[in-house]
Amino acid sequence: MKIAKVGVLVEREAAERKWTYGLNVFEKYIEEIFAHAGVPYAVVDGLDAAVLETFDMVIAACVTENSRTADRLWSYAEQGGTVIAYGGVNSLAARLGYIQTGEAGVGYAELVPTREGQPAALRYLSAVPWVPAGVSDPAAVTAACAASGALRQGCPDGAELGPALQAFTIGQGSLRRWAVNIPLTIVQMQQGTGPVLDDGVPAADGSANVNEDILKADDRIALDWQIDRVETETGIPFFPWPYADYWREALIRHVVQCALDTGLTLPFTGYWPEGVERVAMISHDSDGNQDSHALTALKLLEECGLQTTWCMLEPGYSADVYAQAKQAGHELAFHYNALEKDGGAWGEAAFARQFGWLKQAIGAERVATNKNHYTRVEGWGELFRWLERSGIQSDQTRGPSKKGNVGFLFGTCHPYFPIALFDEQNRLYDVVEIGFLTQDLDLGHLADRTVIRPFLEQVREVDGVAHFLFHQVHIHTREEVRDVIRLLVAEARGMGFTFWLSKEIQDWTRARRGVRITACEDDGTVWVEAAEAVEGLVAWVPLTGTEAYAPEQGHEVKFGVPCRKVVVSSKVEISGRKG
Repeated sequence: MKIAKVGVLVEREAAERKWTYGLNVFEKYIEEIFAHAGVPYAVVDGLDAAVLETFDMVIAACVTENSRTADRLWSYAEQGGTVIAYGGVNSLAARLGYIQTGEAGVGYAELVPTREGQPAALRYLSAVPWVPAGVSDPAAVTAACAASGALRQGCPDGAELGPALQAFTIGQGSLRRWAVNIPLTIVQMQQGTGPVLDDGVPAADGSANVNEDILKADDRIALDWQIDRVETETGIPFFPWPYADYWREALIRHVVQCALDTGLTLPFTGYWPEGVERVAMISHDSDGNQDSHALTALKLLEECGLQTTWCMLEPGYSADVYAQAKQAGHELAFHYNALEKDGGAWGEAAFARQFGWLKQAIGAERVATNKNHYTRVEGWGELFRWLERSGIQSDQTRGPSKKGNVGFLFGTCHPYFPIALFDEQNRLYDVVEIGFLTQDLDLGHLADRTVIRPFLEQVREVDGVAHFLFHQVHIHTREEVRDVIRLLVAEARGMGFTFWLSKEIQDWTRARRGVRITACEDDGTVWVEAAEAVEGLVAWVPLTGTEAYAPEQGHEVKFGVPCRKVVVSSKVEISGRKG
């Protein structure tokens, strides 16, 4: 089976022009989306016709909108190539008999097909619809293309703006254009609508007073307090939908289907190793720093047979507690304090000083994980730069600080690499972000245990990480917190979750991304390039039209596509490039 060759076109000239004027090229994030899914691709930085022709599909992520670009992409498609775009390539609209309507802002997209468990419409943050030229009412015409889905303005039942996806036949090839800027939508959901410079907008019902004069990660969420929250049976409001993960799935499903439509295949890697169905984790923050708190937590975790990640706030525990925690298999991590009322400060000097204290206190030169005290954050990428320079490879800061904003408030439960702003040319930070869903259940002033089941079910739906935070002080002082941890562990294990440490998640994330699928054989062999073997790596190979879907043979539906499972573990398969 021939693997489709996918090129991600980020025209260097177009990107540099935007950066010069202080504009972001979040469309580059398509590279992170593909890397996370394990989809093989290559980056293309120019419109050279000979280079474009080496690819079966070209993702037009960032291009100069002019006639030269239109000519090159049109010619590429005429000769059999598939062009895919996300709210862009507007220079092609006129020759297809369409016009762009301009930036449509925030709305909700009805997708076809959709998947079970997904809301009827997905929130998007940016879209540029196309409508037939000379017609102002898109609902009054029959589009001269294969269109699917619909965009709704502002809310799920808002005015229809046009289709979500349009497919145009051009010569021997095609243009497949999403009206939604999917990469930008994912970025702003995960990282916020902009730098944290001041307080966010609170929930009108008083359940999430993020405007408390403390700058935090949740001051710039991209979701709507009314539309995007539901309540549990006890009246706890929460964000139930990982919109960014659903958009990621829709994007990958579409690209894989485009490959299949042209008689090719596009395999990808599994999120977790063979034998691990899904992953959960528990982390702790040492606020209060009493040894008695830690000892109670150690006893409970031993009872549960559980290892967890301990984020340590200065001045921390005694050396004996650290020794016991390490002996029990727990991970010792950093809890950077930038909260002024607790004696902290925002700045790299304060970060470095506190991190130096931690390494000395726990007797470790390297620490894998950080979570900021009270999710305290300013700006956009400063924290990630400090983490890079300190050698800390993962972060957990992006999570809720209030009772009313628990859940998927950042649109995702997946580990991901965040993107920088234009001043760093929108590079990816070398930090794995692993956000959390909620903290300290059953305390009264925060969420209660009724969120556990819906959180686990949604994480299961999208194969992410179910990350829960509990402070040792509450474990020590509140029996109800100890009970809810027992319940959470039992529920998660009953649903097939395996508990990992934060370090294990980030180590696996980096390892699986170091593998690139290069070829598939008809006998089921998958060839990859990798610096070293990755034990238990799973590859998913989409079934061709001649293959019957057979779950009894290990076939599963991934990204909405029936696939064959291949465990890539033999040294022969890791030996190098083939094809």
